[in-house]
Amino acid sequence: MTPEPALAAQPSRALSPDEFNAAVSAVTNAFGDPTRREIYLLVRDRSIGPDDADGVTASEVAEHFALHPNVARHHLEKLTGGGYLRVASTPLEGIRPAGRPSKRYQASEVDHALIVPLKHDDVLASLLARALDALGPEQAEKLADDVGFQYGQLLAERMEPGDGHRSVRTAITAVADALTAHGFAAHAESNNGELSIVSECCPFGETAQTYPHVVCALDRGMIRGMLAGLYGETSPHFEASRPDGDAHCVARV
Repeated sequence: MTPEPALAAQPSRALSPDEFNAAVSAVTNAFGDPTRREIYLLVRDRSIGPDDADGVTASEVAEHFALHPNVARHHLEKLTGGGYLRVASTPLEGIRPAGRPSKRYQASEVDHALIVPLKHDDVLASLLARALDALGPEQAEKLADDVGFQYGQLLAERMEPGDGHRSVRTAITAVADALTAHGFAAHAESNNGELSIVSECCPFGETAQTYPHVVCALDRGMIRGMLAGLYGETSPHFEASRPDGDAHCVARV
């Protein structure tokens, strides 16, 4: 019997300009500051070592790097929003702190966010969007929104376990950081007292152009879910969309 030929390795396609911009934005947003890189390495070491496997607090980072606690917390929040760290509010064993326990920052289980170019599977995304689309526009959009909302809440729990208590401005910034880590190249904007999240790239590429009501509903659900987990229930207004021909996707809160 003649053996079947081995499957040829699929060549990796070149990144589009938007995808390259998103990949660079994700990395530089998190690691553009030398101190932030050192903080990440410290947390990572403390998360896998035998003695300090519970990660670190903002106070410990501040003391280690001779920083003001607010500065240390800012760096940790940036890394957390990008998915490089996660938060655990569980106190160390045997220690019962008075009042609210200090947040302990731990390195994410895998360093997937450090991989450039961004990981994606165009065929799978297209097939899933097509399957949803077969339900009909209304049902497909609702299901995609529900799935996105649940995923957004999961992301928020990793950034901030428990009930959300951040200010809306801080929550929006954290959501933008998380979206950037997922390939959206997002940032927060403030115009005339109104806050918004602007996404310059869509990681779903042509799938979003072919099935905009499904993909955009998924994106909108993610944003609402993260905001709900970090701040509380909101009703953001999605006033611009790349699949509709706009330059950016804009969610005004």
